[in-house]
Amino acid sequence: MATLSLPFEDALEAAWAHARAVLQELVDTPSGSYDVAGVNATGDILAREWGRLGFTERRDPVDGFGDIRLMTRRLGGKGRVMILGHLDTVWPREDVGGWRYAETVDEATAPGGETVATGPGVGDMKGGLVMALLAVEALLADGFDDVGEIAVLLVPDEELGSPGSRARIEAEAKASDCVLVLEPARPDGGIVTSRGAVGAMIVRAAGRTAHIAVNPEEGRSALAPLAEIVGIVEAMTDLGRGRLATVGVLKAGSARQVVPDRAEMHIDLRAPDQDGAETMAETVRTAAAAAAAKRPGVEITVSGGVTRPAFPAAVSAPLVAPYLEIAAAAGVDVNRHATRGGSDGSFGAALGVPTLDGLGPICFDTCSRRERIILSSIKQRASFFAALIQRLSGDLARAPSQASSKAPSHAN
Repeated sequence: MATLSLPFEDALEAAWAHARAVLQELVDTPSGSYDVAGVNATGDILAREWGRLGFTERRDPVDGFGDIRLMTRRLGGKGRVMILGHLDTVWPREDVGGWRYAETVDEATAPGGETVATGPGVGDMKGGLVMALLAVEALLADGFDDVGEIAVLLVPDEELGSPGSRARIEAEAKASDCVLVLEPARPDGGIVTSRGAVGAMIVRAAGRTAHIAVNPEEGRSALAPLAEIVGIVEAMTDLGRGRLATVGVLKAGSARQVVPDRAEMHIDLRAPDQDGAETMAETVRTAAAAAAAKRPGVEITVSGGVTRPAFPAAVSAPLVAPYLEIAAAAGVDVNRHATRGGSDGSFGAALGVPTLDGLGPICFDTCSRRERIILSSIKQRASFFAALIQRLSGDLARAPSQASSKAPSHAN
């Protein structure tokens, strides 16, 4: 990637070969969200690498998932910088098969002979995990000692909405002055400065089976009320207001001649703000209650709601300006993106903790078998990441810490 001289360029180059090897090791370690052994193996690799940089690990189990890892190192300055990432990918071990890390020249993705790296989770987010390691290694090699603590929180269940990690993320964020999130940069190299709210809901119905030709009057269809709700959900989509709602899964029944006694629907909700998402979730609950009231003998339950709060642009503003200045000094114009997709960064941002997202390498076709990153963008973004921490350390030295004076709770 054509840039001017990068901050920490010599230190980054010295550590690059090792970082590249770690990237391959991580990508070749399957770590789907439900693969406890794979997620923990990924965490072990990263604990080893952060330990090499003088970080101390705290490891806490999460029921049904791999372990949360917190790596911390005390330094001589003021304030706490939190680096937030996840260990899991969307790829179960059985889907990975023989798919492995690979490097290739892809002119369509990166004109000019740039090397592109591919493999399961290479962008989301194993490339970002390596980028952070590389950045902090370069900082420390340069003698950096200007914040009070760097804390690296890695969770095992982000791809599922972090159901077992949310409270821990919020606690660590409240104890920090800023949160830097390792999700990949957009295909144009842009960073994420705001996110909408995301909802995930499951509606289940339980009725009673019957043969449609023998005793239909005894049947209580679990599918019929859910079919009504589908239309209500889809009608909430309003592109002008940025609201999106869809039923992604609807399943019921065992045979065409049998009244189904079980049905289930999975709903995805998106809105640009918290109030909009909460309104949509409440519409689903109201529709479910109305459908149940019309059908005695059918029980309907609703779970879920707004799983990721809105991440307002105002929260990222204190970090955006210095990041853009750092990139511009290296000859790189970085775009700012507002996205409908959620990330763990939303949890700290919703609490008002300055948060910046999309700081990982440049990635294309995230969460597909075509997912790929521009390999050299790991070094470029590590340079910007290291320089951002250095810049923020000066701000923290001049101002009282905004972080909670209490140690974060470590209950999961």
